[in-house]
Amino acid sequence: MLSTGALRAHLLAARLAGTVATSREESLRSYRLFAARDPRVLLGLEPEWGWGEGDLLRLMAEKCGVSADPAHVSGPDVIDPERTVAALEEFAERLRAAAEVRAPVLFGTGHPHRLLGFYAGLAEAMSAAGCVVLTPARGVHVDMATRFGVRTHTIDYVGRVALVREPGVRQAGSATGAHTHSPLPVRIALGALAEAGGPLPELVVGDHGWVCGAGQLGVEAIGLADTDDPALFVGEAEGRVSVAVPLDDAVRADYYRPLMRYVLDRARLPAGQEWL
Repeated sequence: MLSTGALRAHLLAARLAGTVATSREESLRSYRLFAARDPRVLLGLEPEWGWGEGDLLRLMAEKCGVSADPAHVSGPDVIDPERTVAALEEFAERLRAAAEVRAPVLFGTGHPHRLLGFYAGLAEAMSAAGCVVLTPARGVHVDMATRFGVRTHTIDYVGRVALVREPGVRQAGSATGAHTHSPLPVRIALGALAEAGGPLPELVVGDHGWVCGAGQLGVEAIGLADTDDPALFVGEAEGRVSVAVPLDDAVRADYYRPLMRYVLDRARLPAGQEWL
């Protein structure tokens, strides 16, 4: 069992927290775009409150531990490991509560290259606890905006975790998917479930548009977010995201293994196959 102290040490050593690879410039740019209601950083969230750049900086300082000084405009960003640990505890509590009532759960990621294994381990544990881990809309096409224009992607599942991939890029079922912030996949997945008559998820677990898109539609959602993803923390502040865990979401995939084990232990869920 990983102790809280050992987890904190791992977060710092792996640069999941502490000084992270995400730059201050990237974070501040995201706050400017969010304040301007740019859909690329809203991730499917429709904010109810007026969020200016200063408001967002103060929120991210509170939630993540980034510097609240607006004059600090360059260099690496910082995440307080204590805030990460506290949020992981809340994350685990939500999983435990869902497992206790055997709630249907949906997992999805826009970071399959990094976070697929983390979610897949949790999905296996939730299934072993008696939850239905949903896999709707497999093979359905999604037209999403990318930096190369609108591209058609396909919803697929690996380890019962949803991701999207460009058709023909990889064989269905392979672990490589596309990096995306779009909320369209979760909207399509939830729509497919509703059309089929359910069950609908009582909890969505993931990142980016999977969390914000689900939360905006009134489905409880929890997830991981970097300092340049203010939407999840705004969603948490406004009550549409239950838990947003601050950490670097783009380090090596195996660095998330201790976090998965820690969450499973705190949620009192059985550890299964190592996906990382």
